[in-house]
Amino acid sequence: MNRRNACQLLGATALFPNLARAEKETGFAFRYVLSSALFGDLPLASVLPQVAPARCEAIDIWRRPHATHREQIEEMGDEAFQALLAKNNTSMAISTCYPLGPFKQDDEMRWVKKNGGRMTVCGSGRMGEPDVSGAEAKAQVISFFEKLKPHYELAEELGVTMAIENHKNSMLSSPDSIRYFAELNPSPAVGIAFAPHHLHDAVEEIPALIRDCGREQLPFIYFQEYHISSKQEMPDEEELKQLPGFGTLDYVPIVGALKEIGFGGVAEVFMHPTPRGTPMLPTAPEITATINQSKDYIETCLAKN
Repeated sequence: MNRRNACQLLGATALFPNLARAEKETGFAFRYVLSSALFGDLPLASVLPQVAPARCEAIDIWRRPHATHREQIEEMGDEAFQALLAKNNTSMAISTCYPLGPFKQDDEMRWVKKNGGRMTVCGSGRMGEPDVSGAEAKAQVISFFEKLKPHYELAEELGVTMAIENHKNSMLSSPDSIRYFAELNPSPAVGIAFAPHHLHDAVEEIPALIRDCGREQLPFIYFQEYHISSKQEMPDEEELKQLPGFGTLDYVPIVGALKEIGFGGVAEVFMHPTPRGTPMLPTAPEITATINQSKDYIETCLAKN
């Protein structure tokens, strides 16, 4: 753990007693960021006050179609955004920018740096046929990094991390592609935004993949489970099954693997409301309370390792 991460963790444990307790009991604790996508189109002024109650250290700003908060910031301006962050004693850590993809986010990385953030998250896009394995997966990963070179060089210059999500129907999707990505990654400014819900057909491989990637390649992880409600409208009780502790995915081996590698990135409790852009639940406090239920479940899983 470098000095900056150590200071961040010490500050977070002082602020959130549950985090301090988890670290004391297990020798390890997760650092969380709060996804603005869970709040859909609610005003940012209603979302930022939830960062601390949700036991998170910072906000992850999402844009359309998943939320409207990046657009809200564009409308209010960076100065007003910074004032709003300061008013709520929080900061922005991440801009999640899927519509931009990995090759069109240079300006967004500059914006993240300007506003005190340290990471962008997006998908990999395609480099031929999606979801491939074996030699084809390796060739696609090599091509991806060749194309990404000027962008990760900018990320290195800015001190921003480009976290690329493993996502179905993309280049970074199969277990093979994830392993090749970690093996061939040429830049310390690039890593994997690890998404277990996109490995629902390879659940048994998730802990091994975490170990194979290792700490340095995993700056970010989603705590989300695959459920059909991420793609079609269903009652709230069904949608919530995407969250840790509400569905059927056993997180004990997953968090055990993360603890084993000394995971030092950030974690995000997440789900996809359907339709996209709507809040997970009617009010911001209800959303926060549900997020904390999931975190309590994660803590019980961590305590078993």
